[in-house]
Amino acid sequence: MPVCNLSLQIIPVVPEEQVYPIVDRVIAMIAESKMKYVVGPMETTMEGELDDLMDVVKKAQALCADIGAERVLSVIKIDYRAGGVTMDEKMAKYKK
Repeated sequence: MPVCNLSLQIIPVVPEEQVYPIVDRVIAMIAESKMKYVVGPMETTMEGELDDLMDVVKKAQALCADIGAERVLSVIKIDYRAGGVTMDEKMAKYKK
């Protein structure tokens, strides 16, 4: 399967002071997954094969629930092209 991009915004339903610590744990889990990723102010974008990326999303959901979120809202965007698509090719003209 070709490489694609997946952006994940995860919103754990917890008291406000717990949101960022849980999101930080999700980002740490993404880093441990060895996926190429970029953290943005509203979402984290990852690059890889779609099945592998979806596994990371499932793990993120479970992690939030395991550490106390009574509910987890997620927004996922996928950029898929038959020949593959990378973050570098999309961002190259903006890098200085």
